[in-house]
Amino acid sequence: MTTGVKTIIYPVKDLARAKAVFSALLEVEPYADEPYYVGFRAAGQEIGLDPNGHAKGMTGPVPYWHVAGIRTRLAALLEAGAELLQDVQDVGGGKLIASVKDADGNLVGLVQDPDA
Repeated sequence: MTTGVKTIIYPVKDLARAKAVFSALLEVEPYADEPYYVGFRAAGQEIGLDPNGHAKGMTGPVPYWHVAGIRTRLAALLEAGAELLQDVQDVGGGKLIASVKDADGNLVGLVQDPDA
């Protein structure tokens, strides 16, 4: 089961510049501001900037679907023909992420929050 797309991660090459642009767009300061990730929360959404995204195969923004059982959902996607890009990984505090590519090359992310 999913609770919808609540997170979008953008691969960026110039983190400082991207942070300035998204701060202006969202009219909020980032809640997370690290060399490896800048995160904003606005209007019930998480907007992330990943300076390593291109190296991970991100070709553009990736929507992340919030799910209760990330390993079950990932297995279902792989069985349906998706290609694994990033296996389940804890990105801190028990938050788990994974991503796949569908048959048309679209990237699909999964997130499992620690309380799920």
